[in-house]
Amino acid sequence: MTRTALLVAHPSRPEALTAAREAEVALAEAGFTVRSDSDGITAEELATVEVAVVLGGDGTILRTAELTRGTNVPILGVNLGHVGFLAESEREDISAAAARLAAGDYEVEERGTLDVTVRQNGTEVARDWALNEATVEKANPGRMLEVAVEVDGRPLSAFGCDGVVMATSTGSTAHAFSAGGPVVWPDVDAMLLVPVSAHALFARPLVVGPGSVLALEILARSATAGTMSCDGARGRELPVGTRVEVRRSPVPVRLARLSPAPFTDRLVGKFSLPVAGWRGRSQEG
Repeated sequence: MTRTALLVAHPSRPEALTAAREAEVALAEAGFTVRSDSDGITAEELATVEVAVVLGGDGTILRTAELTRGTNVPILGVNLGHVGFLAESEREDISAAAARLAAGDYEVEERGTLDVTVRQNGTEVARDWALNEATVEKANPGRMLEVAVEVDGRPLSAFGCDGVVMATSTGSTAHAFSAGGPVVWPDVDAMLLVPVSAHALFARPLVVGPGSVLALEILARSATAGTMSCDGARGRELPVGTRVEVRRSPVPVRLARLSPAPFTDRLVGKFSLPVAGWRGRSQEG
C-alpha cells in the first residue's frame, strides 16, 4: 500500500529549501511517497495524503492549514521561524520525525477555528475562516476606525481604535498577544476579542465561550473604512457600515504531536521565560 506525505516548505528561504531536500530523503527512506505543494495537488490527491510535513514558521503552517482544512490530514510543523508556536519539531530532528510518522508514533490534536461572515446592508457578501485570528484594522493609518462591538446579539460598547482582533485560543499567542490579549491554553474552547489602541474607558480583552457570536460594525461616523485579514492573509476591504460576524467553526485543523509536553513548557521555551530557582512541588511531610 502506497503511503503519501505532503511536503510544504517556505518558498523563498534557502534554509527551508535545503531542509526540504533532507526531509524528502528522510520521508522516502521511512516508506513515504513524497508530494510537494509546489507541484500542485488536487483535492482527490490530497485525500490520499497521510500527513503533511511543513518546513518554516507559523505562517507556512497557516498556509498549509488552508490547504488541508476539512480533510483528515494532520500537519507536522518543523520550525524554521522565530517563535513557531504551531511547530512540533526542530530543524535537527527531521530524520527522527519522519521515522516516527512512518511508525504512527504520534498523536493528533484538533484545534478549533473561526467562521467569519461579512455583511453589507444586511446582505452576506463574503465568508472566510481562521485558525489564529480575524483582524479588522483601519484602512487609513492617519484616521481612527469607529466600531461597535456586539456579543450574542447584544451591544457591548462602541469606540475609536486602530483595530480589533478576534481570535481562537490557538491565536492567543499570535496577533492577539501582541495587542495585549491574554494567553489562553489551547485546550480551552474559547474565542477572544482584543481591541487595538482603543480610545475608551472600557476596552479590555474579552474571552467568550464557544457558543457565543462576536460581531463588529464599522459605524457611519468612522473617518476611515476598514480592512480585514484572516490569519494574516486573504485580505478584504470593509466599507463604512460593514458588519463582521465571528463564530466557532465546526471544522477543526489537525496537528500532529510527537511530544506530550504541556503547553506551559512550550510557553516557557518559546518566550525564554525566567524559571530559574523553581524547585518543583513542595513535598508533604
